Amino acid sequence: MGYINKLKLNEIVLKNNIFLAPMAGITDIPFRKICRQFEPALTFTEMASSKAMTYNSKKTEKLLQIIDDERPSAVQIFGSNPKDISNTIKILNENEKIDIIDINMGCPAPKLVKNGDGAGLLLDLKNVESIIKEAVNVSEKLITVKTRRGFDEEHITAVEVAKICCDNGVSMITVHGRTRAEYYTGKANLDIIRKVKEISTIPVIGNGDIVDVKSANNMFAYTKCDGIMIARGAQGNPWIFKSIIEGKDYIPSIKERFDCIYKHIGEAITHDGYKMANLKMRKHIAWYLKGLKDNTRIKNLVNTSEDIFGTLDILSKYYSKLVSEYNDSKT
Repeated sequence: MGYINKLKLNEIVLKNNIFLAPMAGITDIPFRKICRQFEPALTFTEMASSKAMTYNSKKTEKLLQIIDDERPSAVQIFGSNPKDISNTIKILNENEKIDIIDINMGCPAPKLVKNGDGAGLLLDLKNVESIIKEAVNVSEKLITVKTRRGFDEEHITAVEVAKICCDNGVSMITVHGRTRAEYYTGKANLDIIRKVKEISTIPVIGNGDIVDVKSANNMFAYTKCDGIMIARGAQGNPWIFKSIIEGKDYIPSIKERFDCIYKHIGEAITHDGYKMANLKMRKHIAWYLKGLKDNTRIKNLVNTSEDIFGTLDILSKYYSKLVSEYNDSKT
C-alpha cells in the first residue's frame, strides 16, 4: 500500500493514483460505473474524434458524456489538426461536468494512424507541439496527454513528447511502454517510463501490462511513476482496482462475479437499450467468465443469443450449474 497516494493535478486533488485507461468500444458509461465501485480515482471516456466534434456529431458527443457521480472526470479526444482540437476543446469548455481533457497520442489503430492521428502524431513532433500549445491556450480544463514509447524503434519519442508537455502547460502525461509497431505484443518497456519520469516536471503515469498487485508494484518501484493506468487488466476484472489499492489480489466468488455481470447488464440496458446492450455485453461477459469451467461453450451461446433475455437465461442456468457443482465438491 506504500505506493498508493493522493495525486495533485493543479487544483484537482485525486483520492488515489490508480486510473482506468480510455479504451475504444469498452470504457462507456456502464463499464466506468462498474469500475468506479472499486475506487479508481479517474475513469476516462472512450476516445472521440475532434474532427467529428466540429461537425456536431451526436454519436461522438455521446462518447464524451459524463454522469453526475463521475467526478473528477476525464474525457479523451484525438486528432491531428490543431484547429480541430482547439474547436473541440472550446465545445467541451461549456460542459461543467468535465474536469480533464486528455489528448490521445498513442492509439495504434491503422484507421487513425493513416490520418496522422493517435500514434501517427509521433512521426511529427512539431505538430505535437502545435496541438499541445493550442489545446492549453484555449482550455478551461486541465489538459493531459497519453502517448507511447514511440512509433517504432527508429522513432522513440516519449521523452521528447514529455518535454513538450512539461514546457507547455500540460498537467499530466501517461506513457504506454510499447511502440505503435508493437501494438500490444511482447512486454511493455518500463525503461522508457522511467526515463520520462526522470526528466518530467509533471506527474507521470505508467501504463502497460498491469494485471495484478505484483505488476502494479513493479511499475511503481522500477519507474518511480506517480500513478498507474490500467487497461486490459480491468476487462472482466474491475476488482483489480480494489486489489491494487488494498495491496492484496482479490479473487471474487462465483456469486460476486455473476452479481457484477448482472449489474453491468442492467447499466447497459439503461444506457443503450435492450438490443444494443445484448451486443455490447458479449465481449464483457466473455471476459467476466474467463477461467471458469465450460466458459468457452457458454461464451459461444451468449454470442449467438438473439436478445438480452436469452443471454440472461443462459447465464442463470450456467450460474446454477456452477454453484451446484461447487456444492457437490464440498460434500
